Amino acid sequence: MKKVSIIDVAKEASVSVSTVSLVLRQKGKISDATIEKVQAAIQRLGYVHNVAAANLRASTSNLIGLILCDFSDSYTVKVMASVVKELEKKGFMLFLGQPHDDEASLERCLLSFKQQGVAGIIYLTSDTVNPTVPERLRRCPLPFVVVSQTLISETCNLVMRDNRQAAALATRYLLDRGHRNIGYIGGEADSLLRTQRLQGLRASLLQNGIAHKDEFAPACSDDTFAASLATGHLLEKNNTLTALLCHSSTALIGCLNGIQQVGRTLGKDLFLTQQVALVGFEDMLQVNLTSPSLTYVSSASEETGRQAVELIVSNIRDPGLPRQRILLSGELVVRESA
Repeated sequence: MKKVSIIDVAKEASVSVSTVSLVLRQKGKISDATIEKVQAAIQRLGYVHNVAAANLRASTSNLIGLILCDFSDSYTVKVMASVVKELEKKGFMLFLGQPHDDEASLERCLLSFKQQGVAGIIYLTSDTVNPTVPERLRRCPLPFVVVSQTLISETCNLVMRDNRQAAALATRYLLDRGHRNIGYIGGEADSLLRTQRLQGLRASLLQNGIAHKDEFAPACSDDTFAASLATGHLLEKNNTLTALLCHSSTALIGCLNGIQQVGRTLGKDLFLTQQVALVGFEDMLQVNLTSPSLTYVSSASEETGRQAVELIVSNIRDPGLPRQRILLSGELVVRESA
């Protein structure tokens, strides 16, 4: 059986070979009617476009290298899922790398990307302490986009969530409900994520003439036991506290236990003085079946993935584009805990 060629498609659609080529590569100014004609001809003839051969001829690739540093971080995994979906829509394929936490491992990963002919790189970092991009990535000649939970100091294409906005949004909601003594539980002292959220919390309080006390925001290691102890100590020393922002899902679970240990309950009713309102910072699957259900500020992970893909594809097609920083706002999802 004769193999169907691009020439056969052109004859079937009554267009030029170059027009079929432009449709296949999604380039040029082609009318919708012409695109439909070409696609219909492709379907009738059963033509299969050899992407690898086309990429070789054009010295380009439909491969995107994705570096995921931490599979245990729920935010980056959710962003990855969104990246995969968006790349598929645009006709790109994913080449995944997970380097260890050292420069040599990252260099091997980037070399592998080069050998596979990737066109660009999306770097998903879960590091909330170091505000820099690894030197090996900075020296990489390929276009790249960084997806980070915190601000990166270098000038690079960056997509990140607005942590100050998220905390400010949660704080304003609590203030509107009558809370005036609001604490923050969790996060290591050197966490930039914690620092940025505390900035949002303090700014919202100051706008309402309220000074935030440092003792209301104890730092602790990221485990449930530490968060439970920190919550218990905080509430015992400051019985006027009526609301807490929770740094992470583990901090939130620890808060639940700490509140119970000091004889208080979880809930949004400010007039029941024993109740403590809780607000988290992402849709935490581990604890979404609690009663009462938990109020949180979304992490915008799906939109983060979409924006990262748009940015890398744009830079592959036009390497001269200026670098962009995209800051994404979360949305407050009000449930029963606050």
